[in-house]
Amino acid sequence: MNQEIVEKINALLPQTQCTRCGFQGCEPYAKALANNEVDINQCPPGGDKTIHALAHLLDKTIKPLNPKFGEYQLPHVAVIIEKDCIGCAKCLVVCPVDAILGASKMMHTVIADECTGCELCISPCPVDCIVMEVTEKKYKPSLAKQRYEAKQQRLISLKEEQQARTKKKKAALMAMMKARATAKF
Repeated sequence: MNQEIVEKINALLPQTQCTRCGFQGCEPYAKALANNEVDINQCPPGGDKTIHALAHLLDKTIKPLNPKFGEYQLPHVAVIIEKDCIGCAKCLVVCPVDAILGASKMMHTVIADECTGCELCISPCPVDCIVMEVTEKKYKPSLAKQRYEAKQQRLISLKEEQQARTKKKKAALMAMMKARATAKF
Protein backbone atom coordinates (compact mmCIF):
# COMPACT_ATOMS: atom_id res chain seq x y z
CA MET A 1 0.00 0.00 0.00
CA ASN A 2 1.28 3.43 -0.96
CA GLN A 3 1.23 5.61 2.19
CA GLU A 4 1.39 8.78 0.09
CA ILE A 5 -1.89 7.95 -1.69
CA VAL A 6 -3.49 7.01 1.66
CA GLU A 7 -2.55 10.45 3.01
CA LYS A 8 -3.94 12.18 -0.09
CA ILE A 9 -7.21 10.26 0.18
CA ASN A 10 -7.42 10.90 3.93
CA ALA A 11 -6.90 14.62 3.32
CA LEU A 12 -10.02 14.64 1.12
CA LEU A 13 -12.19 12.97 3.75
CA PRO A 14 -14.15 15.15 6.21
CA GLN A 15 -12.41 13.76 9.32
CA THR A 16 -15.66 13.36 11.22
CA GLN A 17 -14.53 9.86 12.30
CA CYS A 18 -18.23 8.94 12.28
CA THR A 19 -17.73 5.28 11.21
CA ARG A 20 -20.74 5.44 8.86
CA CYS A 21 -18.52 4.26 5.99
CA GLY A 22 -18.11 0.97 7.82
CA PHE A 23 -14.60 1.71 9.11
CA GLN A 24 -13.37 2.92 12.48
CA GLY A 25 -12.46 6.34 11.15
CA CYS A 26 -11.42 8.22 8.06
CA GLU A 27 -7.89 6.82 7.78
CA PRO A 28 -8.96 3.14 7.75
CA TYR A 29 -11.46 4.03 5.00
CA ALA A 30 -8.66 5.83 3.14
CA LYS A 31 -6.47 2.72 3.38
CA ALA A 32 -9.26 0.53 2.04
CA LEU A 33 -9.79 2.98 -0.84
CA ALA A 34 -6.06 2.98 -1.59
CA ASN A 35 -6.16 -0.82 -1.74
CA ASN A 36 -9.18 -0.67 -4.05
CA GLU A 37 -11.20 -2.70 -1.53
CA VAL A 38 -14.17 -0.33 -1.26
CA ASP A 39 -16.00 2.26 -3.31
CA ILE A 40 -15.65 6.04 -3.24
CA ASN A 41 -19.29 6.65 -2.30
CA GLN A 42 -19.42 5.47 1.32
CA CYS A 43 -18.93 8.81 3.15
CA PRO A 44 -22.22 10.53 4.02
CA PRO A 45 -20.61 13.53 5.77
CA GLY A 46 -18.47 14.18 2.72
CA GLY A 47 -21.34 13.88 0.28
CA ASP A 48 -20.97 14.71 -3.41
CA LYS A 49 -18.03 17.03 -2.84
CA THR A 50 -15.92 14.24 -1.37
CA ILE A 51 -17.09 11.70 -3.93
CA HIS A 52 -16.08 14.05 -6.76
CA ALA A 53 -12.69 14.73 -5.18
CA LEU A 54 -12.02 11.02 -4.63
CA ALA A 55 -13.12 10.18 -8.16
CA HIS A 56 -10.73 12.79 -9.54
CA LEU A 57 -7.80 11.64 -7.37
CA LEU A 58 -8.33 7.93 -7.96
CA ASP A 59 -9.44 8.21 -11.59
CA LYS A 60 -12.81 6.62 -10.81
CA THR A 61 -16.29 7.23 -12.17
CA ILE A 62 -18.41 9.63 -10.14
CA LYS A 63 -21.41 7.93 -8.59
CA PRO A 64 -24.07 8.96 -6.07
CA LEU A 65 -23.67 8.41 -2.37
CA ASN A 66 -24.57 4.82 -1.49
CA PRO A 67 -27.73 5.09 0.67
CA LYS A 68 -26.64 1.98 2.57
CA PHE A 69 -24.19 4.25 4.44
CA GLY A 70 -26.61 7.10 5.09
CA GLU A 71 -27.60 10.39 3.57
CA TYR A 72 -25.68 13.62 3.28
CA GLN A 73 -26.72 16.21 5.84
CA LEU A 74 -25.89 19.86 6.26
CA PRO A 75 -23.07 20.39 8.77
CA HIS A 76 -24.37 19.88 12.26
CA VAL A 77 -23.10 19.68 15.83
CA ALA A 78 -24.17 17.88 18.96
CA VAL A 79 -25.94 19.87 21.65
CA ILE A 80 -26.51 18.55 25.14
CA ILE A 81 -29.79 19.54 26.78
CA GLU A 82 -28.10 20.47 30.02
CA LYS A 83 -31.14 20.23 32.30
CA ASP A 84 -31.57 16.58 31.25
CA CYS A 85 -27.90 15.53 31.50
CA ILE A 86 -27.27 13.13 34.39
CA GLY A 87 -23.48 13.17 34.06
CA CYS A 88 -23.11 9.51 33.13
CA ALA A 89 -20.02 10.37 31.01
CA LYS A 90 -20.89 7.80 28.33
CA CYS A 91 -20.72 10.50 25.65
CA LEU A 92 -17.18 11.46 26.69
CA VAL A 93 -15.82 8.02 25.90
CA VAL A 94 -17.20 7.79 22.37
CA CYS A 95 -16.45 11.32 21.14
CA PRO A 96 -13.62 10.77 18.65
CA VAL A 97 -12.29 14.33 18.98
CA ASP A 98 -12.84 15.04 22.69
CA ALA A 99 -15.37 17.77 21.91
CA ILE A 100 -17.44 17.06 25.01
CA LEU A 101 -16.52 18.48 28.39
CA GLY A 102 -17.70 17.11 31.67
CA ALA A 103 -16.99 14.64 34.41
CA SER A 104 -18.84 11.79 36.02
CA LYS A 105 -21.97 12.97 37.83
CA MET A 106 -21.52 16.47 36.42
CA MET A 107 -23.39 18.18 33.61
CA HIS A 108 -21.69 17.92 30.21
CA THR A 109 -21.42 20.34 27.33
CA VAL A 110 -20.25 20.18 23.73
CA ILE A 111 -17.55 22.50 22.39
CA ALA A 112 -19.39 23.37 19.18
CA ASP A 113 -16.26 24.54 17.36
CA GLU A 114 -14.62 21.16 17.98
CA CYS A 115 -17.62 18.90 17.28
CA THR A 116 -17.46 17.04 13.96
CA GLY A 117 -21.14 16.09 13.94
CA CYS A 118 -20.32 12.38 13.95
CA GLU A 119 -23.41 11.55 16.04
CA LEU A 120 -21.53 8.83 17.95
CA CYS A 121 -22.51 10.43 21.27
CA ILE A 122 -26.25 10.03 20.70
CA SER A 123 -26.66 6.28 21.03
CA PRO A 124 -24.90 5.73 24.38
CA CYS A 125 -26.81 8.54 26.12
CA PRO A 126 -29.27 6.81 28.48
CA VAL A 127 -31.52 9.88 28.85
CA ASP A 128 -31.57 11.06 25.21
CA CYS A 129 -30.31 14.52 26.11
CA ILE A 130 -28.13 14.91 23.01
CA VAL A 131 -29.57 16.40 19.84
CA MET A 132 -28.00 17.46 16.57
CA GLU A 133 -28.40 21.00 15.29
CA VAL A 134 -27.48 22.42 11.90
CA THR A 135 -24.62 24.85 12.21
CA GLU A 136 -23.16 27.71 10.23
CA LYS A 137 -19.70 27.15 11.65
CA LYS A 138 -16.79 26.73 9.30
CA TYR A 139 -15.75 23.12 9.62
CA LYS A 140 -12.00 22.50 9.96
CA PRO A 141 -11.11 18.92 8.93
CA SER A 142 -7.41 19.46 9.68
CA LEU A 143 -8.19 20.47 13.27
CA ALA A 144 -10.57 17.52 13.63
CA LYS A 145 -7.84 15.18 12.37
CA GLN A 146 -5.35 16.61 14.88
CA ARG A 147 -7.82 16.23 17.74
CA TYR A 148 -8.66 12.66 16.67
CA GLU A 149 -4.99 11.69 16.46
CA ALA A 150 -4.29 13.31 19.84
CA LYS A 151 -7.10 11.31 21.45
CA GLN A 152 -5.87 8.09 19.84
CA GLN A 153 -2.35 8.74 21.14
CA ARG A 154 -3.72 9.50 24.60
CA LEU A 155 -5.68 6.23 24.59
CA ILE A 156 -2.55 4.30 23.57
CA SER A 157 -0.58 5.95 26.40
CA LEU A 158 -3.33 5.13 28.91
CA LYS A 159 -3.37 1.51 27.78
CA GLU A 160 0.42 1.26 28.05
CA GLU A 161 0.33 2.81 31.55
CA GLN A 162 -2.38 0.34 32.61
CA GLN A 163 -0.37 -2.59 31.25
CA ALA A 164 2.74 -1.38 33.11
CA ARG A 165 0.76 -1.06 36.37
CA THR A 166 -0.71 -4.54 35.89
CA LYS A 167 2.75 -5.99 35.20
CA LYS A 168 4.15 -4.29 38.32
CA LYS A 169 1.27 -5.57 40.49
CA LYS A 170 1.70 -9.07 39.09
CA ALA A 171 5.44 -9.01 39.82
CA ALA A 172 4.78 -7.80 43.38
CA LEU A 173 2.18 -10.52 43.91
CA MET A 174 4.53 -13.19 42.59
CA ALA A 175 7.31 -11.92 44.87
CA MET A 176 4.94 -11.98 47.85
CA MET A 177 3.80 -15.52 47.04
CA LYS A 178 7.40 -16.66 46.65
CA ALA A 179 8.33 -15.04 49.96
CA ARG A 180 5.43 -16.80 51.71
CA ALA A 181 6.36 -20.13 50.15
CA THR A 182 9.99 -19.69 51.25
CA ALA A 183 8.94 -18.66 54.78
CA LYS A 184 6.97 -21.89 55.26
CA PHE A 185 10.09 -24.01 54.86
